[in-house]
Amino acid sequence: MALPRAITGSERVCRRLFTEYKRPSTAPKAMIDIKHIRENADMYEENCRRRNYQAQSKYPARIKQLFAQWLEFQRNNRTLRERSNLVRLHIANPASTHRDDSASSLKGLTREQLLEEARLLKAQLADVEESEGRLMDEMQALAFSIPNLTSPETPDGKEPTVLSYINEHHFDKFTSSDRVWRSHVHIGSELGLLDFAAAGATSGWGWYYLLDEAAQLEQALIQYALTVATRHGWRQVSPPSLVYSHIATACGFQPRDQNDEQQIYAIAQAADDTDRGKPELCLAGTSEIPLASMKANTTIDEASLPMKRVAVSRCYRAEAGARGASTKGLYRVHEFTKVELFAWTRPDQDEAADVFNEMLDMQTEILESLDLSCRVLEMPGTDLGASAARKCDMEAFFPSRQDQDGGWGEVTSASICTDYQTRRLATRLKTKDRLTFPWTVNGTALAVPRVLAAILENGWNEEDMTVRIPECLRPWMDGRDQIGPKRRT
Repeated sequence: MALPRAITGSERVCRRLFTEYKRPSTAPKAMIDIKHIRENADMYEENCRRRNYQAQSKYPARIKQLFAQWLEFQRNNRTLRERSNLVRLHIANPASTHRDDSASSLKGLTREQLLEEARLLKAQLADVEESEGRLMDEMQALAFSIPNLTSPETPDGKEPTVLSYINEHHFDKFTSSDRVWRSHVHIGSELGLLDFAAAGATSGWGWYYLLDEAAQLEQALIQYALTVATRHGWRQVSPPSLVYSHIATACGFQPRDQNDEQQIYAIAQAADDTDRGKPELCLAGTSEIPLASMKANTTIDEASLPMKRVAVSRCYRAEAGARGASTKGLYRVHEFTKVELFAWTRPDQDEAADVFNEMLDMQTEILESLDLSCRVLEMPGTDLGASAARKCDMEAFFPSRQDQDGGWGEVTSASICTDYQTRRLATRLKTKDRLTFPWTVNGTALAVPRVLAAILENGWNEEDMTVRIPECLRPWMDGRDQIGPKRRT
C-alpha cells in the first residue's frame, strides 16, 4: 500500500513535478508522488496489470523516460541559465558582479548591448522552459491516471474472497421448491409501487417512478440509515449534486471506465463559457466526490482526525444500462438516492482500518436489521476502482436472480483509498513535525433502489400478495407491517 510522503526540501530537484498540469484555475494543485512512481516503476507496472489497467501499465516506464529527458534539459541548459542570471544581475547592479570571474566577458559592453543579450537569452530560455513544461505536464497527466497501489489484503485474480454471511439462517427458505419467487419488477407492478413505462416515456430506459408505499419506503430507508450513522457519531452533510469534472477525475472517477463505457453525465456549456475557460461541470455519481472535495486545497489539523461524515444525495450513473437485460428493474439505474459514509484519517494503516471496519459494522447492522440475507466479500484487484487500495462489498440475495451470479447482487461497498484522493485534491495534513497527506475511507451506508428491490423480493408472500415491511422501518411507515394490494377503483 502506498504510504504518503512528507513534503520536504530534500526533493527540491523535482519539486516542480508536483505542480498542477494544465487545468482550470479553480482546480486543486495535485501533488502526485511522481518520484515514488519512477523509483518503483516495476512495482507500479505490475500493480496496473493485476488490476487490469493494461494501458496504464506502460505509464511508469514512460514517466522514467520523460524524467530522464527533463534532467537532460536541465543539464544542457545550466550554462544558459547561469549566463542569463549573471547578465540580469550585472544590469541591475554592476558592482555586485565585480568579484565574479565569469563576469569578465561583460566588461566593456554597453548597457544597450547587455539589454540585447538579456533579451536573446530570455527568448532562448523561454523555448527551453516550454519544452521542460511539456515534459512535466505529460508526466503529471500519466501519473494522474495510474491506479492506487493495492493493499496486501486484496486477493489476486478475478474472484472475491467470502469473509462472512449476514442472516445466514434464512438460506434454507431459498431452496424451498414449493415457494414462488417473484422479481421486484413483477411485485412492484402488481402492487402499483413501480412505474417503468411512464419513466421510459419521460426519461428513457434506466429510469423509474416510485409510487405510494415505495416512495415512502425510500424515505424510511434513508432515515433509518442516517439514524444508524449519526448514532455512531458521524456528522451529517447535505452536499451538492453538481461538481467540477476535474474534481470527479481527481477522486478517481473517469469519464469512461476500463470497458470504455461512459460513466458520468457532463453538463453542456455555452460556447462563451468554454472560450472563457470556465470549468466543466458534471453530475456526481456518488456523494463521495463532493465530500472528498470539501477539504480540497486546505490543510487539516491532526487533532481533528478521524473526521467522519455521512451524506444523503441523488447519484447519477451514465453507464447504468450498459450491461444488458439482466439489469432490468431497479438493479442498475441512472439516478438513485444513496446514503454515503466518508472519512479522513491519519496516514496510518491501523487508523484507516479501524474506520473501515466501523463502516462494515454499520453496513452489517443495517442489512441485518432489514432482514436481508447477505454475504461479505473481500474484492479482488480487478474489481477495484482507481482510487481504492482495498474494497469490501456486501451482496444481498435476490431470489429472482438465482440464474445470475447465484442470486447475489451488490448493495453496499467500502473502500480504503490511502492518499490517492487527497494528493490529487491537495488536501494536506499538518502534524507536529511535517506536512503530509491524510488518507480517505468511504462506504455506502445504503443505496435505495437495490435495497428496496431486495426487500420487495425477500418480503413477498405469494398467498396474500403482500410484502413484509422490516420492523426497523415501521416507525417511518406509519407503523404498518406490510404492503398489500390496492383497492381497485
